[in-house]
Amino acid sequence: MPSKHSTLAAALRQQIISRARPAGDKLPSIRQMATEQRCSAATVIRAYEQLIAEHYVYVLDRSGYYVAAHGPQQDALQQQMLDLASAAPAAEIFPFADFQSCLNQAMQLYRDQLFTYGMPQGLPALLEEVQQQLAEVQVFAPLSRLYITSGVQQALSILTMMPFPGGRQSVMIEQPGYHLLMELLEALDVPIVQIARTVKGLDLAEVERWFRSGEIKFFYIMPRFHNPLGHSLRHADKKKLVALAARYDVYLVEDDYLADLEQHTNADPLYAHDLSQHVIYLKSYSKMLFPGLRIGAAVLPEPLQASFARYKNLLDIDSSMLSQAALHMYIHNGMFARYWRLLLDAYHRRSRQLHKTLQELVPVCALFADVYHVDAIHAVIPLPAHFPTKALIRQLAEQQLIADSLERYFLPDSPYSWNGLRINVSNVPEERIPTALHTVATQINKLWITSN
Repeated sequence: MPSKHSTLAAALRQQIISRARPAGDKLPSIRQMATEQRCSAATVIRAYEQLIAEHYVYVLDRSGYYVAAHGPQQDALQQQMLDLASAAPAAEIFPFADFQSCLNQAMQLYRDQLFTYGMPQGLPALLEEVQQQLAEVQVFAPLSRLYITSGVQQALSILTMMPFPGGRQSVMIEQPGYHLLMELLEALDVPIVQIARTVKGLDLAEVERWFRSGEIKFFYIMPRFHNPLGHSLRHADKKKLVALAARYDVYLVEDDYLADLEQHTNADPLYAHDLSQHVIYLKSYSKMLFPGLRIGAAVLPEPLQASFARYKNLLDIDSSMLSQAALHMYIHNGMFARYWRLLLDAYHRRSRQLHKTLQELVPVCALFADVYHVDAIHAVIPLPAHFPTKALIRQLAEQQLIADSLERYFLPDSPYSWNGLRINVSNVPEERIPTALHTVATQINKLWITSN
């Protein structure tokens, strides 16, 4: 008798072969598929992994599972596809030889530590390097409050599960916001409070109303280069938000995942304005190096340190020592700084090209005139409420473009949800941005005319 995951994989495989699920179609999330099939999440994961191994499905970091192009030309088609969805760094820029050299050095220098446990806060040498990097973005954190984590996702998991002073339970999140945190909160049945985030920022009066209620455990926020909207909070609003957190004793979880791409030296994080230890600062290396490194950093207020350390120790004892040692060598040898300058230049050129092309294509597609302003390397094209966005994404896949809607950035019952197409160019060569966006504009026009 075939296993449950094999049966599910076979059913999905047949749907893909028959083109009931065409190339580029996004598969349901693991949780949704498990609910639909009345099986466990583990069964869905194993089925998806089997289809990935068979090249029927591919996965995009922080996006989901997609149907791969199939047939004799599959590999060639996959290579031709442009990824307008993923926010991962551009692989062609990364100096793999340099990092491999650092891995080899790390294995020699730290070989004794690779066979032991006992550094739950992180490799001391790496902590010192990270401390210096944080100081460059106005985060002056003592080593005692700095923790290395297995990516920002682990830090968020710990903060969600651990108790906070006062016993508050509700977590406030932005809408739109980080979809994996939303899935985590729902999976753990954590009470969620939603707050709208727009290009104008936050409704601080509404934020204060919720803070005053005494229900909020923490408010998770991306003040800089918001994902998916792309913009940053104004300096005055940052200061007001930190003041509200201090007044009502609410913690702010600041996800500063693109801090390294900031061009303006006066664009301080929330942490720089925090005098009462109410800001938890999170830094990611996934968007600068590669997601597989699984290294993040968290700066904890003193009242939260003991609980955070305890829960982290229960989850993984300590983060990957080899990854930490390799990153330490990469930073210490000056390679990170050289690569950072290279990546910064590439991203700035791609961001400028994105701006320029969107403006030039307004006569081709009127909806481009309403595009959300871009501060980083992604933007959102607002679409009419009843526009067939899923059909658009399927048609773009047929044109070898992987695109992303806003659907997963909102909770299913969010009163703030709206329709839009998210565009990210971190993985798109600068010279191919105009052609890719022209294709997007053309396909939007075709569907817009048809749907009207």
